Amino acid sequence: MRGWDTSRLISVGRDRGMALTRVEKERVSDSRLKIQSVNNSLKHVDPKKLPHLEEIRECLDEAEESLTGALRSSESDPPKSERR
Repeated sequence: MRGWDTSRLISVGRDRGMALTRVEKERVSDSRLKIQSVNNSLKHVDPKKLPHLEEIRECLDEAEESLTGALRSSESDPPKSERR
């Protein structure tokens, strides 16, 4: 199973100036928390009983990283009223 290149995904969003709206930020934040919850739950599963568990956890880690980066990037973007 191959993971995403999160640094590339984050920079693409930055390059296009795609600031998240308040609602989008809330959705991304909620999704990030859900991913963290799933990742924590999987810590209590016997890896011998779930094929590819390590790859699944790596994917979850990368997804969380990407969402965190998007939130950080959006925080550094000026509000739309201040852009020209």
